[in-house]
Amino acid sequence: MGPATWRMLYGMDINSEKDLLLVADNFGILYQIDIRSNKKTGEPILIHKKGSKVVGLHFNPLNPDLLISCGNDHFARLWDIRQLKPGTFLGELKHPRVVNSAYFSPRTGSKIMTTCQDNRIRVWDSIFGDLSYPSREIVHSHDFNRHLTCFRAEWDPKDPSECLAVIGRYISDNFNGVALHPIDFIDTSNGQLVAEVMDPNITTITPVNKLHPREDILASGSSRSLFIWRPKEEIDSDEMTNEKTHKVSIYTVQNGKQQKGKFVDGNDDDDDDFPSKKKGKSNTTPSKIVTCPADAKSKKSRQK
Repeated sequence: MGPATWRMLYGMDINSEKDLLLVADNFGILYQIDIRSNKKTGEPILIHKKGSKVVGLHFNPLNPDLLISCGNDHFARLWDIRQLKPGTFLGELKHPRVVNSAYFSPRTGSKIMTTCQDNRIRVWDSIFGDLSYPSREIVHSHDFNRHLTCFRAEWDPKDPSECLAVIGRYISDNFNGVALHPIDFIDTSNGQLVAEVMDPNITTITPVNKLHPREDILASGSSRSLFIWRPKEEIDSDEMTNEKTHKVSIYTVQNGKQQKGKFVDGNDDDDDDFPSKKKGKSNTTPSKIVTCPADAKSKKSRQK
């Protein structure tokens, strides 16, 4: 009995309406736990390829019976938890490499956003339409090495348009002579970079980012540290009242140029165990591919 037989939990989410906790492991198995009795309910179910890690689970915010899962078998899958059996998924979203995350949009639950290891953020505008291809693929630098927590693009829960997303950047940029890895705010409707959040004293990569559900506050995990970010005007107000606050440098992007401004509301070793034949390249799809201006590898938008 060695490490190859250990069961490690990766994906997890709670369905508060059904008092249900779902967790998934590194063998592709899903487990259900009744949070009232703290006991397993039902049988373990194979929801992804046998031997693959299920790295993400997310319940739909409006329909508690709808679940999306993703794993390093290159798929994200939609499920009806009332009919959870192997192979009974409602839809299958194919990707060329490991899928780090898959989330329903936070207000209506009608959109899906995934983050894949091929440096693409994919968006499906409707869960009720054709899921064969995404509505858009946004090029963004987040292909990481095995010693980092994987990057996950997350929706801004305060955005009524369900377009704004936040994600850390892997590749560094030169800001006033300092190599920094900004946290990017991206408009997923067109792939445009809305804002970059950074501090000249934070030169590490920031793969974990979470936005507050009501306030303009961002929590970020970088290396062994946790950072809290707030809009600049709030920081200046705190300084006037002699409150100790960590000052940050925040840039907005206009016409492809970086300008100082203010931020407004607006792996655990997850390596690729199932390599594609053309690793690192996107499959030929009719989806629109747009390039986030911050990505140093490409500066032009193109249509497939």
